[in-house]
Amino acid sequence: MKTIPIFQVDAFTHGPFTGNPAAVCVLTDPVTEDMMQKIAMENNLAETAFITRGSNEWLIRWFTPVTEVELCGHATLASAYVVLNILEPEREEVVFRSRVMGTLAVRRRGDLLELDFPTDVLRESVLPELITESIGKNPLECYMGRSDYLLLFESEPDILDIKPDFRKLAAVGGRGVIVTAPGSDVDFVSRFFAPQAGIDEDPVTGSAHTTLTPFWSARLGKKSMTARQLSVRGGYLECSLHENRVHIAGQAHIFLKGEIFI
Repeated sequence: MKTIPIFQVDAFTHGPFTGNPAAVCVLTDPVTEDMMQKIAMENNLAETAFITRGSNEWLIRWFTPVTEVELCGHATLASAYVVLNILEPEREEVVFRSRVMGTLAVRRRGDLLELDFPTDVLRESVLPELITESIGKNPLECYMGRSDYLLLFESEPDILDIKPDFRKLAAVGGRGVIVTAPGSDVDFVSRFFAPQAGIDEDPVTGSAHTTLTPFWSARLGKKSMTARQLSVRGGYLECSLHENRVHIAGQAHIFLKGEIFI
């Protein structure tokens, strides 16, 4: 019987039982992709990260309960928490190597952990009729990024009022749909829906902020911004634009640790 250390960490928290929980599995022996997917399905969290120690970096992969994804912010933040606080506490920065998105660094910044991710590139898009039917209202503008639609609305209450038909939304192409508006006490707010990837609404989505940060930076004329994701659990993020990279910072707290038996 093989055992795998597992940690569950809340990322982008602003208090107990907030932020986005992610599982982090630390691999010392090879595990098949099929087994990773089964473990992620069993965990039934928005994301499970699998990390493997390399020479000067860690290899990382991310799985939802139904599929592998190319990039995940909150599970990378959770993985960095495990490395920097449990496995290698003497370090100030950890570098992850992903299969598609290249090198991703996470560094300590006071009591925050800060992701260093590539920015997304947006283009204006025709709003699919199925999205309008799914969310029940028309946005001011519609864009398409690497894998997600981004819909701009007028105000924070507009974002809070959205009650998607997730079964309809699951038929929309891409990974998911970001809805966003100016915030009342932060620079911008958002929600993220991804039934296409097995997650109806993600509590806090770091990767979506690689899209949101350059979008709002251009509109607000600011390089550094605060953001809140308006899910039930909620999350708080500090975002800054650095040419073609975005820094996304937040707090993380461990919830549990244990072992998986396979």
